[in-house]
Amino acid sequence: MDELQDVQLTEIKPLLNDKEHDIETAFGVVHVTMRGTPKGNRPVILTYHDIGLNHKSCFNAFFNFEDMQEITQHFAVCHVDAPGQQEGAPPFPSGYQYPSMDELAEMLPAVLTHLNLKSFIGIGLGAGAYVLSRCALSHPDLVEGLVLINVDPCAKGWIDWAASKFSGWTTNIVDIVLAHHFGHEELQANLDLIQTYRLHIAQDINQENLQMFLTSYNSRRDLEIERPVLGINENTAKTLKCPALLVVGDNSPAVEAVVECNSRLDPTKTTLLKMADCGGLPQVVQPGKLTEAFKYFVQGMGYIPYVQLSHLSTESVPAASMTRLMRSRTHSSSSVGSGESVRSRSHTSNHGEGSAGTPEGIDLQDAPQTMEVSC
Repeated sequence: MDELQDVQLTEIKPLLNDKEHDIETAFGVVHVTMRGTPKGNRPVILTYHDIGLNHKSCFNAFFNFEDMQEITQHFAVCHVDAPGQQEGAPPFPSGYQYPSMDELAEMLPAVLTHLNLKSFIGIGLGAGAYVLSRCALSHPDLVEGLVLINVDPCAKGWIDWAASKFSGWTTNIVDIVLAHHFGHEELQANLDLIQTYRLHIAQDINQENLQMFLTSYNSRRDLEIERPVLGINENTAKTLKCPALLVVGDNSPAVEAVVECNSRLDPTKTTLLKMADCGGLPQVVQPGKLTEAFKYFVQGMGYIPYVQLSHLSTESVPAASMTRLMRSRTHSSSSVGSGESVRSRSHTSNHGEGSAGTPEGIDLQDAPQTMEVSC
C-alpha cells in the first residue's frame, strides 16, 4: 500500500493537450477526453470506468503515475465517460431512457469514427470492463487487446437482483457502490481510501444519473463466451479474439467473477494477474504493479521497445514472473486457488472431457492453460 500516498481524483487539472468531445451516437451523447495525438497506425489506449466513478477518479492515479509516462509516450489515450457520469454532468431530462450495456458498447465504434481512430487497446474496470468486452465480441476488428479489471461476464442472477432491490430500500446508493468496489476487509481497514471515494461518489457524481448507470449494469446480459477447445469448438466458440490481461486484487469482491471469466477465455491469449495486498481498485492502490504488467502486455503485442521502467521499485512486479507475459501463454505453474479454474483448465484437454475432474492420464501441462501470475 506504500504507493497509495495521496489519492487524487477530480482535482487533477487536465494537461494542455487534453481535448474534450461530446460525441453524438445512435444511442445518445457520450463524453470523451483525448490525451495526446494518435501515433500513425497504432491503436489508442481507450479507457472505460466503473459505476460511481468517471475517467478521472477511476484512472488518474494510474495514468499520472510516473512510470506510466514511459508507456503513454507511445500512444494517444482516449478516456470515455459513460453518459451522465462525467464531471459536472447535468441531470437527464424527464423520461430519458438510459442505454443498456450493449448499447453503451455500440457507442464506441461511433467514437472511433468521429475521432478518426482505427482501433484501440482497452482498459476497463468493472462495468467498463464489461462494456469493452461486449464491444470486442461485436467488433473484433476494432479491439487489439484488453486489460479487464474486476470483469464479470455473467448476468446478474435473480438472487443478486433481489438482494440489490432489498438493499436499495434500506441502503443509500453510495453504500451500494462502495460495496461493489471494496470487500469487507478493505472497507474496514483502508478508511482514508474509502472516505475519499465515499465523498467523490456522493458529491461529484450526479446521483440520479448514477442510479441509471447502476440499473443498466445490473440489467446486463451474460457475455455468453465459452472457452475454445481444440478439436471440438475452436472455430465456433464465442470468445474474445484479442489478447486479454485479467486483473483482480486478492481482497476484491470480484475475485470469483474474474476467475469465471478466465475459465471462458482462450488460454493461449489470456493472462490472469492476481495482485496481493490489493482490493477493488488495483489501478489506484498499486499503480506501479499494474504499470509494469501493462508494459509487458503491450510489449508482447509488439508496440513498445523492451525497456526497463526506471523508477519502479524492485518490489513491484516480480520480473521473472511478469516477463512470461511476453511469451506464449500455454502453461501455468500457479493457480488462484479456485476449483472453478481447475475445472475450466480440464476443459482444454484435446479429449474434450466435460467432467469437473482431471481426465485420467492427461497431464494438464500438456494442454493449453491460461497464464496465471500472482504479484
